[in-house]
Amino acid sequence: MFPTMQCKNHECVLTYKSILLRKAASMLLAEGEAKKAERERVFSESFPSPKLSDLSVQDLKELCREIHQKIDVADEARYDIDIKVAKNESEIVTLKQKICELKGIGRPSLKRVKKSTDNMLGAYSDTSKLMKADFKANLKTVKKEEEKREEVTDWRKNVEAMSGMEGRKKLFDAGQQHKS
Repeated sequence: MFPTMQCKNHECVLTYKSILLRKAASMLLAEGEAKKAERERVFSESFPSPKLSDLSVQDLKELCREIHQKIDVADEARYDIDIKVAKNESEIVTLKQKICELKGIGRPSLKRVKKSTDNMLGAYSDTSKLMKADFKANLKTVKKEEEKREEVTDWRKNVEAMSGMEGRKKLFDAGQQHKS
């Protein structure tokens, strides 16, 4: 089938590859032609070309009804096949999931972690050599500074003093002194 060559270099491999590729391409073309011929044969058997020249109006209407019935039958068959394919695909997916579960590829179960520091440190070393850890002992204590608060005075006492133009002048003067 394939020519044999007696050589030991890289060129022989390339020629064998090219021969294989040409043969595969010719086989693909032949397969495509065979499918096309089969399609034409099935189409001509299923739908013969009607002879419309000698038919009356009533015969044409009857022919149209027959064609519509054949179309309905073909659509029902196509719909049934689509449903079967969808059902099979979903079944394949569920079976693949079951296979993965049986193989054990799923997520591993988590291990329980000890929560107390004594238990955690005791798990890593001998408890007789280990001193108990007190993590709070070495923490610094921070004293909060008290914020300076302005004295809150009763606003009702100053209402009469601040009313009128003199009161506004006092507020204006007080604002000028704070800026400088």
